[in-house]
Amino acid sequence: MRLERKIGFYEKYTKRLLDIACSILFIIAFCWLYAIIAVVVRIKMGSPVIFKQPRPGIVKNGKETIFDMFKFRSMTDERDENDELLSDEKRLTKFGAFLRSTSLDELPEVFSILKGDMSIVGPRPQLVRDMVFMSDQQRMRHTAKPGLSGLAQVKGRNAITWEEKLDWDIKYIEKVNFLNDVKILFQTVAAVFMRNGITDGENATALDYGETLLKAGKVSKLQYDELQTYAKTLIKEHERKN
Repeated sequence: MRLERKIGFYEKYTKRLLDIACSILFIIAFCWLYAIIAVVVRIKMGSPVIFKQPRPGIVKNGKETIFDMFKFRSMTDERDENDELLSDEKRLTKFGAFLRSTSLDELPEVFSILKGDMSIVGPRPQLVRDMVFMSDQQRMRHTAKPGLSGLAQVKGRNAITWEEKLDWDIKYIEKVNFLNDVKILFQTVAAVFMRNGITDGENATALDYGETLLKAGKVSKLQYDELQTYAKTLIKEHERKN
């Protein structure tokens, strides 16, 4: 299945102009907040203050691109005796948990919006290892530029199932317009203040899509391992190009 859909005038032209204007204004208005968070992260968790992570971007030539998304660091790099990273629960600091619960860890993504890799509103960029488990229909979400916030975030974020999140993303791309984007932005502000849906209620971070499918018996261990290997291959190709 070739991933493509018809893109309207607003999404193709106007949305990008709004992204540029709003991201510049936001960075100027809150440069002091970036500085404060950076200093505290440096003191409490060390370097790097900001980490980058490959994420699936918008579809070009029928397939997903991969870009580097930036966030404020919220975890330490603590490892066990085998030099393996400890679990998220053990590496997530109190300040890191605060950054996540308030979504302040996502502030550096505004620079990705200015660069053009992301938009203010759109389907949230999931991990590459999540993308490889999506069906062709679910991957249609990548025909829209990934967003700082999206319909799935205001409908429950990590408190809803993966299938529900991906369904909300599909519903978003079916009707991308200015009024819907503004509505999502207002709902995002409310969701951030209420701190809803940060985790799935059981883990410090939500389970990956592949882990969820494996746990539910929807993919075999062999399929899981093969797709995880494929995801790592895509990331290595991305790193070589950059």
